[in-house]
Amino acid sequence: MVYEELERRLNDGGYKNWVKAGQCLFLLREGLLPLTTQHARAFHGDLLNRNTQLKKPCQSSLCMPKGNMFSPTCRLCAEWRTEILRHCRHPDATLNWDNCVPPKWRSDYWEVAKAFMPRGQGKGKGAEHCDAAALLNLINHCDCFHFVDSKCVREVIRFRNELMHSCRLHVGDDWMRRFSTSLAKLLQQLGAMPQIATAAKHIKEMLSADLSIYVSGVDRMDSSTQDGLESDSVLHCQISAVLIGQWEADLLQESLQESLHAAEDALQTRDPEQLKSLGGFLQANRDLSLRFSAELQAINSLHSRE
Repeated sequence: MVYEELERRLNDGGYKNWVKAGQCLFLLREGLLPLTTQHARAFHGDLLNRNTQLKKPCQSSLCMPKGNMFSPTCRLCAEWRTEILRHCRHPDATLNWDNCVPPKWRSDYWEVAKAFMPRGQGKGKGAEHCDAAALLNLINHCDCFHFVDSKCVREVIRFRNELMHSCRLHVGDDWMRRFSTSLAKLLQQLGAMPQIATAAKHIKEMLSADLSIYVSGVDRMDSSTQDGLESDSVLHCQISAVLIGQWEADLLQESLQESLHAAEDALQTRDPEQLKSLGGFLQANRDLSLRFSAELQAINSLHSRE
């Protein structure tokens, strides 16, 4: 059976919940793309219109962050820094200057937006290069999203972090109910853009889907055909299994990248148990150990240096 290992994993209800919740976050991200792009671009334009000094170019080649510290050497980048801090919704929050290239602030709206995001967003050129966590943090920290209750945003961020940092890759049914409620509250806050409505619809469908049914359908392909199912129905089962496998792989990829980045970043708190658990999980599943062989090698390399 092609999907035997995937079906076995999905027989664990907690793991199936983990995959479903992860896919809900991917669907949320899709809905946030146009919203964050539109408001970040408008915010940048408004800053330039309100303060014409910001339109002038950087006057120094030394205006670059050092780690997460940024002490501008030119007056114009200092003005930009002041404006960005002024528009932070939470005065005590730490902005991640190392995401930014300050001389580009006057010409690139996304360079400004990245200051409000978590570390590791430096290479991103737009919302399409960000995960849900980055976009949610932008909404939480930048006051151009003042119309969204930051408490709702922070609650979804908390659920997202619990999901991604779960050593067991497992969440319970009660957690899923609270997660679902949190997502619904946030989506109500985000307005009436068509993409938000579409995301809300698809998230609702995902939360009620029984993923194991589709995978089991693939394994019963021969008997199903004999029972009289049309070939289109069998094909639908095949596509569903492929999609579920891709959702699982996307979620594992994001979790692996985040954990490996944190392990290699001296400024972030390391969680050795998270990496150890991920490595053990990959090794216990042959299909995943093959698919993520490079990441598994990186995990083993980190452990060997400890």
